[in-house]
Amino acid sequence: MLLLLFDRKAYNFRGDTSDLGFWMVRISNFMVFTLTLAIIFFFTLYLTDLLVHESGYEKTPFRLKLSYVLCGLALTMLIISQFTGLYYTFDEMNCYKRTNWFAVCYLFPLIILVLDMSVILENIKRVGKLMRASLLLFTIVPLIASILQIFTYGVSLTNITLVGLVVLLYIFSLLDTNKMIERTNKLELDIAHQEQKNMHKLFEQTATALANAIDAKDKYTHGHSRRVAKYSVKIARSAGMKEKECEEIYFAALLHDVGKIGIKDSIINKEGKLTDEEYGAIKTHPVIGMQILSSISQSPYLSIGAHYHHERYDGHGYPAGLKGEDIPDIARIIAVADAYDAMTSKRSYRDPIPQQLVREEFVKGLGTQFDPNYGRIMLHLIDLDSEYMMRESEDASEGEAIGTLLCGPYRTTRSDGILLNNGIVHIHLTCQMTDERNEENIPSFVLFDSLDGRMHDSERKRRDLLYHEYATIHADGVVEQAGVRNIRTKTNETAGAAAEKKTMLRGEKVDFDIEAMRYRDHALVRISNRFRFHEVIIALPDSTRFCYLALTGKDCIIDDVEVSKTGETIGNGYIPRIAEEITYIDSPQGDIPNVQVDGWRSESSEGVELTDGMRISFHSMSLPTARLVWHCPFAVIYTSSDGQVNGKDYRELTVVRLDGEGWEEDDLADNHVLVNKLDSFTNWNDFKAQNKAGQDCELLFRLNKGQIDISTEFCGLSIHSVTNVTDAVPKLFAALTGDQCAITNIRIKR
Repeated sequence: MLLLLFDRKAYNFRGDTSDLGFWMVRISNFMVFTLTLAIIFFFTLYLTDLLVHESGYEKTPFRLKLSYVLCGLALTMLIISQFTGLYYTFDEMNCYKRTNWFAVCYLFPLIILVLDMSVILENIKRVGKLMRASLLLFTIVPLIASILQIFTYGVSLTNITLVGLVVLLYIFSLLDTNKMIERTNKLELDIAHQEQKNMHKLFEQTATALANAIDAKDKYTHGHSRRVAKYSVKIARSAGMKEKECEEIYFAALLHDVGKIGIKDSIINKEGKLTDEEYGAIKTHPVIGMQILSSISQSPYLSIGAHYHHERYDGHGYPAGLKGEDIPDIARIIAVADAYDAMTSKRSYRDPIPQQLVREEFVKGLGTQFDPNYGRIMLHLIDLDSEYMMRESEDASEGEAIGTLLCGPYRTTRSDGILLNNGIVHIHLTCQMTDERNEENIPSFVLFDSLDGRMHDSERKRRDLLYHEYATIHADGVVEQAGVRNIRTKTNETAGAAAEKKTMLRGEKVDFDIEAMRYRDHALVRISNRFRFHEVIIALPDSTRFCYLALTGKDCIIDDVEVSKTGETIGNGYIPRIAEEITYIDSPQGDIPNVQVDGWRSESSEGVELTDGMRISFHSMSLPTARLVWHCPFAVIYTSSDGQVNGKDYRELTVVRLDGEGWEEDDLADNHVLVNKLDSFTNWNDFKAQNKAGQDCELLFRLNKGQIDISTEFCGLSIHSVTNVTDAVPKLFAALTGDQCAITNIRIKR
């Protein structure tokens, strides 16, 4: 600004012979030359700062030091010129005149700019693109302008370019600084985020290690803390809690039993019933846990979970005897998850309780032992867990669960069952002989069903756990038929059984690859290795029972077991049918097709658009394998673009089971079910008997400004469900589904 101002004044007062004009012309011209040198000096200073503080130079480059010397020399020569007329003079009209030595005053800036440019070119890659361009322009353009200025007069080329480039350099410097600040901030944020992740990981690893140490005290609670933490998070998410709350619940559940560190191992691992004194010692672990974790002041939720997870909703728990919602939410959730894992895990005094029986225990405990809301969520999670994944075996180590099987006498060692469905299961294993005298040192594969997904030999357990064995398939292709309708085997030998036997006699491992799947009432198992291939098709007794596959053998080591489910699914026709399909809906249909539901909501009827006053009547019969109260029809209320269950834009509002239970599926729907027992209701055993004999039922639907009312009477129960939808829904649909039931003669009345 000053440079342009003095440049302008030098021209304004040129030829003015007054005293003011005399001094203004001399001062203005001197300041123009001085400020030109000043701008070049400050540019050199800026360049030095850039290289030393941002580009890694330890000291100022020599050429820039030389530039400083030349700037000082140029200023000295300019001052001398004011007294000697070396560069310019003024005539009697007070006009500016160049002298023969005028070019010398431009020589100094030119040399300085050349020196600066050489340093810039040498370090061009050390600076950003924006600064790179502005620095080069600042040295090249004024250099050219200075040369032209020597041969021109009246146009301030050097001054104009210097000022313009200073502004440009300033703008580019700001932009570059902003980018640098952004990069620095991003780097700092990344570092802080990484540190936070590291701290979180360290906290998680420490908590997990502590939980493992707790579980290690009790040989019967392997993985208990981790499973309780997983179940607790599932409950919390289903209850609509935020992710941060879910994380807090996870860690609180992971460390809920930390107080057991203070209990004697002899008490924790005692087999059989505890004495009153020993049970009293066990009951102190919540207080011990609270005392241990309360020192972690930044995570107070940890001590809350440890302190109150044995409180009961009815107030009969310990240690504080809290009741209802006085018990913290975290503790009420952990109590539900803890009880579930305790029932579904092996203990010193019993085997795991089948999931269906666990469910009944939760139904009994709603409002007494368990918070009704979180207890109902656990019931829903149990219903959705059709493959019984929520149990102890999912957290067992691979070696214990299925990794290595040391097989002695036939079937004494076996793995847990692997559930087969319409997804293809791939199993790889190796087998090694342990007894050369036995010619049957090969793996075998048992297909069965039981409530706990495990093989059983004792008659009592087979009866109690509804054990049903279908067949045993030996790796040599021999099939032992048990409870199936038909079996078809196809064998293709390459090298043959003799070569396989010879290989095993040498003590070598033989690899086996198995593919197994099940579609409705048929199962398919393929067994192959480099010696032979077997394919076995089995017609199961029905479509409703589960089908598990367990590994076993005789006098061999089954090792390197890998089980994978790739997501491949099969449909109707993939497994050739070898027996007629078992159906319970081969009867005249009503307005929409009949539907047979073999498992939990495995099939649904066609959707029907809801209207006010609409009635749906049907005949329902539970299937021969049905044994539980909820093996009955359900009504589903939903919305979707195509009107189909699980169709486009599917959104489920509620499911009403005709045993009286309801469930709100949608966050924007509020569902309440009122159930009354009529005079005709006697007990639940009669309810199941009536359902199995077959019952007619009619559902009445009422719609009123976002409220859906469903009412019916079924097997002695009066059921009234009210669902309030909080936002507008374009179209509502109803469909029938259930669990192990046949629904026929469906009629729609409007």
